[in-house]
Amino acid sequence: MAMKLHTLDELMDRDIGPIGTPKRDEFERKLADELYAYHVGEAIKQARLAQSLTQEELGARMGVQKAQVCRIEKGKSISIASMMRAFKALGVQVALEMQGIGKVAL
Repeated sequence: MAMKLHTLDELMDRDIGPIGTPKRDEFERKLADELYAYHVGEAIKQARLAQSLTQEELGARMGVQKAQVCRIEKGKSISIASMMRAFKALGVQVALEMQGIGKVAL
């Protein structure tokens, strides 16, 4: 008996719903948010490593525990405030681009 193979799109359509449905849209939005948080966390980690800082040292600069720095670098429990605090502690200038508003340097 031959095994039937499915594409990722077929599995997502079956399990989450077709593109354009509310459930699929919500899934795609959450996925995009998590991917963005991961990339921000990775940027913070790379900036920390470039300065040869430990997570503890960055945490001390930010006023948080090492565990919080670890979560931020993994893209977990990251808020705009914690992101900005991390970049400020690292001396990294940040610019955000918002649709309809343009680029804002922070």
